[in-house]
Amino acid sequence: MGIGVGIFLAAIGAVLAFAVEDTVRNVDLYAVGWILMIAGAVSVLLDLVIFAPRRRAYVDTAAAPVVEERRVYEDRPRY
Repeated sequence: MGIGVGIFLAAIGAVLAFAVEDTVRNVDLYAVGWILMIAGAVSVLLDLVIFAPRRRAYVDTAAAPVVEERRVYEDRPRY
């Protein structure tokens, strides 16, 4: 699941928990809403913790230019 799915689950859960006042026989919509909100939050957290490091772009240091410093000493006498 991605971040979008987690946000979607949390949004649907919030609607069920706080906005729907209808009743369904043998189903507590308030509890279902809270379960969906928790599942959405867990989904977002897992996506950020587990899968976000894999999405980072790694910099190839071998292709970066190398700057070398050279010192030039002249054999001139100082006056």
